[in-house]
Order: sequence, then C-alpha cells, then structure tokens
Amino acid sequence: MEVSKVCEEVKLTYKPKVKASERPKVKCSQDIYQLLKEHVFDEETIEYRETLKVILMNCGGHVLGFHTISAGGTTECCADVRVILQVALLTNANGIILTHNHPSGNAYPSHNDDFLTEKVRKCCQLMDIKFLDHLIVT
Repeated sequence: MEVSKVCEEVKLTYKPKVKASERPKVKCSQDIYQLLKEHVFDEETIEYRETLKVILMNCGGHVLGFHTISAGGTTECCADVRVILQVALLTNANGIILTHNHPSGNAYPSHNDDFLTEKVRKCCQLMDIKFLDHLIVT
C-alpha cells in the first residue's frame, strides 16, 4: 500500500468577516433576545417548523456568529451533539448558547429539551467550552 496516496494533511481554516471590535457583545439576557429576534430567527417562519441553532461566543462575550444545526417538523428536530461541538471547535468558540423555537408557542422545555441540554453541557465541559444557556423561542 502506498502511504503517499492515502495520507494527506488536513488543513483547518477560520476566516471571520467581521472585526472583533465590530461584533455584538452580550452583556445581559436582553442582548440575546435582540440578537435572536433581529438576526437568528425569521419572524415569518418561527411558527412553521422547529429549528435548532447554536450561537458562538468568544472569551470576551462577543458573538462570533450562529449556525443552524437542524431544521425539523412542527414538533421536533434532530440534535446531533457531535455537530454542535464540531461547529464550536471549528470556529474556536469559547462559549455557546443553544436555541430553538417551539412552533406551538409553548415556551416550556420538553423532556427531550432537558436531556439535550444536559448532554451538551457535559460534552462542553469535557472540551473546556462554556455552555452558557439553552433558550426556547416562541
């Protein structure tokens, strides 16, 4: 077997488009609410289908960006913890906030929501990433 044809170096890159000084800073829950309302969730489709997103933060509390993890149906969506952590690691995030919507309008977490929160919290702890919150938007 020829090793040169099998082994290649994997190159990871991160090219932010916004300067660190221009990124929004999260200081309180109102800042997160504004971010979710204005940039993360679409007001016209929030009652259509459930979507899980992750907000990525640097160590100074500035938002690096957000990423859609999964879009599901009217009552649930798939959550792969490996994908959540992959996004956090590839963006060099120091902390994350999980967020998803409930098209039903019910703001209370389900049993599955609580289970996901704990699972992600434990994985983040192992990877030394701060799990800041899991928010439900209606």
